Amino acid sequence: MFTFAARFGRVRLLQGAAAFLVVVGLLLWWLLPIGAAPPSGAVVFSTGANNGVYQRYGTLLKDYLAHDLPLVSVSLRNSEGSQQNLKRVATGEAQFTIATADAVAKYQMDNKPGADRLRGCARLYDDYVQLVTAKDKNIRSVAALKGLKVGVGQDGSGVRLLADRILSAAALDPRADITAVPAGIDTMPDLLEKGELDAFFWSGGLPTAAVQTLSKHFDISLVPLPPALVSQVHASGGAASRYYRAAEMPADAYGKAQDNKAVPTIAVANLLVTTDRIPDRLVEGFTRTVIKSRDKIGEKVHPAQLVDLRTAIYTDPLPLHNGAKRYYQSVKP
Repeated sequence: MFTFAARFGRVRLLQGAAAFLVVVGLLLWWLLPIGAAPPSGAVVFSTGANNGVYQRYGTLLKDYLAHDLPLVSVSLRNSEGSQQNLKRVATGEAQFTIATADAVAKYQMDNKPGADRLRGCARLYDDYVQLVTAKDKNIRSVAALKGLKVGVGQDGSGVRLLADRILSAAALDPRADITAVPAGIDTMPDLLEKGELDAFFWSGGLPTAAVQTLSKHFDISLVPLPPALVSQVHASGGAASRYYRAAEMPADAYGKAQDNKAVPTIAVANLLVTTDRIPDRLVEGFTRTVIKSRDKIGEKVHPAQLVDLRTAIYTDPLPLHNGAKRYYQSVKP
């Protein structure tokens, strides 16, 4: 009797174990289809200028990607900004980047190499145009920049694109009416403090660390870009200008530099960009990490807090990459 019971119990145990393995196998088959290996390989993420939001965001995101995609090696490469970033990704020098929607639209309109292969992964956060000047200069409008030394961003940057359009909208010739200095956010604050610039344009998330640091030891002010000027930009900037919107820098963005008042300005969306060459599973994993890491990265780079799952799919003017679609479908309520 004892032997029979023991044998019967062993059979039941083996049957239970077999059933468990079948269930686990079916679950794994459903989650990880046969042949679908985890993403692997090496990718380049083109970021931005030192101390800019793109560069700081990319540095932090790399750590989360290393955790979530352990078989993927991510290298960061600094850049002049959106225009150079798009060229790198479109031509295969990099696999992922961040760029402003207006820069993407211009790249497409100019029919530059690889433009038709560009794809969106996520709409990230908005950049705000910041026209920064020394407070004692008493510059209160874009028109007042005539004849002055103005930092307009590096040649391959989205800042340069915006600066030229804003100056033109204010009836200034960017190449004749000002002394245009092609510098990035890593050097413009220092040049302003030394008196080698009268003002500089910057477009980035709020607050931008380099501007915030400058404001703590040097009296600056932010020149308003009123809605009427935004309308002029829309009227003169071509199809890409539709990606600009009137906005306000909140009073606490830079506090004293704004006299603790909101400052009217222009905003434009940033997009996480790749191409149709990149495998779906890699893009799906990359996009998942961007959304998952939002709050943690946002503790150090505030604009990252504004990445919103509900709006991330709107990557106009780029079609959404199929891998990104898979991610958004997987988290759809």
